[in-house]
Amino acid sequence: METENSESAGQIKDLKEKVKLAIKQVYDPEIPVDVYELGLVYEISVYPVNNVYVLMTLTSPNCPSAEFIPSEVKDKIQQIQGINHVEVEITFDPPYSQDMMSEAAKLELGFL
Repeated sequence: METENSESAGQIKDLKEKVKLAIKQVYDPEIPVDVYELGLVYEISVYPVNNVYVLMTLTSPNCPSAEFIPSEVKDKIQQIQGINHVEVEITFDPPYSQDMMSEAAKLELGFL
């Protein structure tokens, strides 16, 4: 039974990594860094039967790309083989700040 649980946990971890890589293909058109490295993704959850939930934010509530970034994130995740259902939720709590960027993003944008 434990082998089954650890195998299942391994599959979820692998799928979560694939989801992260898919999200890294989505860029804010005004910033040359992907939305994951920008720190816009707060949570990635993979549930049984390969349902995926992503909680993310945008750089601002008035972001001109507000319509297309979440749908592009959802589309990229749905392209992963075996994914069942994808839900992308947008939140502005906590509000986005540049402190959420990865070191790589800060370096790319000249903040370091």
